Amino acid sequence: MSIQVNNIRKTFGAFTALSGVDLHVPRGKLVALLGPSGSGKTTLLRIMAGLEHADPGSGQIHFHGEDVTNVPAGKRKVGFVFQHYALFRHMTVFENIAFGLNIRPRRERPNKEVIAERVHSLLKLVQLDGLDARYPTQLSGGQRQRVALARALAVEPRVLLLDEPFGALDAKVRKELRRWLRKFHDEIHLTTVFVTHDQEEALEIADEVVVMNNAKIEQVGTPQEVYDHPASPFVYQFLGNVNVLRAQALADAGAHASNSATLEADGNVYVRPHDVAVAPHDPRAPGLAAVLRYVHSAGPQARLTLEQIHNRETVEVEISRSELAALGLKVGDLATLRLRQARSFDADYAI
Repeated sequence: MSIQVNNIRKTFGAFTALSGVDLHVPRGKLVALLGPSGSGKTTLLRIMAGLEHADPGSGQIHFHGEDVTNVPAGKRKVGFVFQHYALFRHMTVFENIAFGLNIRPRRERPNKEVIAERVHSLLKLVQLDGLDARYPTQLSGGQRQRVALARALAVEPRVLLLDEPFGALDAKVRKELRRWLRKFHDEIHLTTVFVTHDQEEALEIADEVVVMNNAKIEQVGTPQEVYDHPASPFVYQFLGNVNVLRAQALADAGAHASNSATLEADGNVYVRPHDVAVAPHDPRAPGLAAVLRYVHSAGPQARLTLEQIHNRETVEVEISRSELAALGLKVGDLATLRLRQARSFDADYAI
């Protein structure tokens, strides 16, 4: 099963939510739609599900080669999981999971024994054995979301779509549940698309990441590809912390590009904090002279904030705590910064 999206446009009055989007979701993959609020990711997911409709004549949606563009949501065989569970509070866990099967037309509805077998099989699959008689209010947030997932799977969907599935959970439960989802997906191999604005979440569990911004797809690739080789300044800055430095300042400090390309129009160079090396200041060495202004050393990594001497702009640096101890730097000390790997979108830089 694969999902093919071709030239999908969606407007809400004067607002463009999707601008001619094309996307292929490979069979059996777990794919993240990642982007800030308003980027179009939830609208795209809802159009896939049939819960929203694209602008007339704007494109097509295919599941497994079948055109479902004009197929009603209830007949697309999509499992959909909402951010806030959308469980029926007056129904037990068993009744919630069985709901999609029980409302089928009589000729398509399994008998009670088959439904019961299916529900208990799913309860085991989502690790909620023995909780079938409880009500949603008697469950934790993580348990409720797993019930919502079991309910989506009960109808034996062709694709599974999840809209910010962990957004309503606290940080600790969110982390546990997303790891569980990755393991769960590896067991069922159902073509799955989930929406998130959490970069760490997408990079940790997705097979492919689709980065969206301003109604368009900026980049598609594996987590490593989009992180290590961002296609645009937006992707670079959206996927984790990054320092944005002025290229002219680097040139003055002795930086050189790996090729002779002209600098991009905004004259910026991008470097991750962990790609900045720190040493005690040496006026004879190439690099950026900076003053150490702040040290945060709780946890395994130390985060340093330094202020460049020549333009007073800050640079964030991440190093190990043992490296920090070996440097012996204190707040107010001068240091020399070297860039292990940095780039504009016309050239790579080193200093």
